[in-house]
Amino acid sequence: MMENVHLAPETDEDDLYSGFNDYNPAYDTEELENDTGFQQAVRTSHGRRPPVTAKIPSTAVSRPIATGYGSKTSLASSMGRPMTGTIQDGVARPMTAVRAAGFSKAALRGSAFDPLGQSRGPAPPLEAKNEDSPEEKIRQLEKKVNELVEESCIANSCGDLKLALEKAKDAGRKERVLVRQREQVTTPENINLDLTYSVLFNLASQYSANEMYAEALNTYQVIVKNKMFSNAGRLKVNMGNIYLKQRNYSKAIKFYRMALDQIPSVHKEMRIKIMQNIGITFIKTGQYSDAINSFEHIMSMAPNLKAGFNLILSCFAIGDREKMKKAFQKLIAVPLEIDEDDKYISPSDDPHTNLLVEAIKNDHLRQMERERKAMAEKYIMTAAKLIAPVIESSFAVGYNWCVEVVKASQYVELANDLEINKAITYLRQKDFNQAVDTLKMFEKKDSRVKSAAATNLSFLYYLENEFAQASSYADLAVNSDRYNPSALTNKGNTVFANGDYEKAAEFYKEALRNDSSCTEALYNIGLTYKKLNRLDEALDSFLKLHAILRNSAQVLCQIANVYELMEDPNQAIEWLMQLISVVPTDSQALSKLGELYDSEGDKSQAFQYYYESYRYFPSNIEVIEWLGAYYIDTQFCEKAIQYFERASLIQPTQVKWQLMVASCFRRSGNYQKALDTYKEIHRKFPENVECLRFLVRLCTDIGLKEVQEYATKLKRLEKMKEMREQRIKSGRDSGGGSRSKREGSAGSDASYVDPLGPQIERPKTAAKKRIDEDDFADEELGDDLLPE
Repeated sequence: MMENVHLAPETDEDDLYSGFNDYNPAYDTEELENDTGFQQAVRTSHGRRPPVTAKIPSTAVSRPIATGYGSKTSLASSMGRPMTGTIQDGVARPMTAVRAAGFSKAALRGSAFDPLGQSRGPAPPLEAKNEDSPEEKIRQLEKKVNELVEESCIANSCGDLKLALEKAKDAGRKERVLVRQREQVTTPENINLDLTYSVLFNLASQYSANEMYAEALNTYQVIVKNKMFSNAGRLKVNMGNIYLKQRNYSKAIKFYRMALDQIPSVHKEMRIKIMQNIGITFIKTGQYSDAINSFEHIMSMAPNLKAGFNLILSCFAIGDREKMKKAFQKLIAVPLEIDEDDKYISPSDDPHTNLLVEAIKNDHLRQMERERKAMAEKYIMTAAKLIAPVIESSFAVGYNWCVEVVKASQYVELANDLEINKAITYLRQKDFNQAVDTLKMFEKKDSRVKSAAATNLSFLYYLENEFAQASSYADLAVNSDRYNPSALTNKGNTVFANGDYEKAAEFYKEALRNDSSCTEALYNIGLTYKKLNRLDEALDSFLKLHAILRNSAQVLCQIANVYELMEDPNQAIEWLMQLISVVPTDSQALSKLGELYDSEGDKSQAFQYYYESYRYFPSNIEVIEWLGAYYIDTQFCEKAIQYFERASLIQPTQVKWQLMVASCFRRSGNYQKALDTYKEIHRKFPENVECLRFLVRLCTDIGLKEVQEYATKLKRLEKMKEMREQRIKSGRDSGGGSRSKREGSAGSDASYVDPLGPQIERPKTAAKKRIDEDDFADEELGDDLLPE
């Protein structure tokens, strides 16, 4: 192992540590002041003598300089260049520098550390721009044009279309000035084409938004024909849209196809949208076969709900059953691309996970998913209701086929809704037995569907006045889904029909707690409070309903009626005025206004509204009677005649109207016409005593011979009347007890009121009369009763 180890000899002539204290004399600073070459170099380099400084004692030892190689010599640089300040060939070469740039030892003495030179003060100001230069003017003008385009777009988004158009026009004018100035200063290649394109495109868009289609088309033509604009051909889609709005369908299809040719195939989504526009245009022109080709191409390339629904409509238009079936299957197969509902159910008790689920449960993405799903269900349900009656021999078989297809798809829950729609179709065809049988099939289904079917069954039985069955199915609906407001409303209706108003109000309140926007429950609880004479609560309910249904004639009428019951005629008149602004031809509302003004003593206003009521409905006896009496009071008896004649036509068995006609003739001085009228009345009603009295008086005044005949008849009738009264009086004395029984029975019959009938003695408006007397046939429908 030791054969490769070499030991140093003990007697070595060279010293291993020699030369470490030797250095180049150029680095010796002790004798610089006496070095004439150095001093000359300093003077020639700086142009002045260096300041005299104190000599710094050196730590080096004064001894001859020697190197490790022996004698004193100068060192050369790495490039072979002699060191600065050395002596070569006996000539002293002057030094070129003795300090680093920007640093001097003298400057550091007595000064603070300032590496950034902040003590020198602020930098000199920048050179001011020359605003009068052409380049600067062009730059400012270009900035102004961009600002005008942005303001135009903002005004359009805010709905101020006129301001947006003015800004767009101003931007166009300034952009043309900018182009002219730029052409004078620079070459045409430096023109900002992007700015020109944006200005023209915005101007065309604003013209189109303001329905100035000719100007918009001209502006688009300027863009399209300019070859310097890249991808300008796409704007032909916008031109096609304008032609579509103008119903110039042939040109719209032409421009859509030109745009389709200029859009590359990589832009698949854009091409699909243009194809869809082409298909819709074909539908508007009645070219259903071409529309089917367009939509089938879309469904094969990129299926979507709108294209599938339009394909079904086109197939329905031509009556092709097989194509309708295939199109419906394609619509069912369109992927929704949304997450399952299980994603929004927290699988664990982890608080962080629960917080995350709560955060995304109702975010914008979740809302978009709900909207997409609702739209898909709407299209499928509408398509099924459309094609079911025509794809098979009967609509029932067609519905069954649609139900089977839906059950085999991702929309399984829609199958039950289709079955309920099938029952409603039976109702529209007046086939109530089939409707009831179809709805009864859901009694063993899940709770939601069972509740909807039971609600409809309860409503059907309620309309048929079978309140026991209606109550039974209302209970089933409520038990299946306690949070179904329609079921609770129907249950309240059945209780209301039995006269238990307090309990009915409780059901209506519960329906409102589950769905505060349930207008049926809110309306019915107002009617219930009226029955209970709790007018303040009834008014509050109807006012809440008015806030939801602003133009509902029934609600306005009920509010006016409540104010009338509260003896506030001014408020009642005010709400009735709102009512006739909604339904100006409602004769009952007009007559009610006339009645209120009459009670306030304003005869002229009362006459105006009674007359308007008579004009719209000239068969209202109460209105006719008031108008006739008004003309008699104002001494215009001849005008009252036409109203009483109409009343006698409406009620020909009532003698009083004909007597009023004869009386008007007599008061107006037309005695002959009055006499003829009385004779005609006596012929029709020979036992009328009043008619005979007037005949006797008239004949006496005129001096006719018939007076004796009429007087004899009058005496005989009066005698018969007197005998009849005596018999009645003797009968009362002999059978007082039985008579009082009969009178009590008759009185009870006369005062009988239908539990759901009108309870107000004054004339009612048509809307209120319909509300009070129709047993809530319309207003008590729930949301699930008759879906649109």
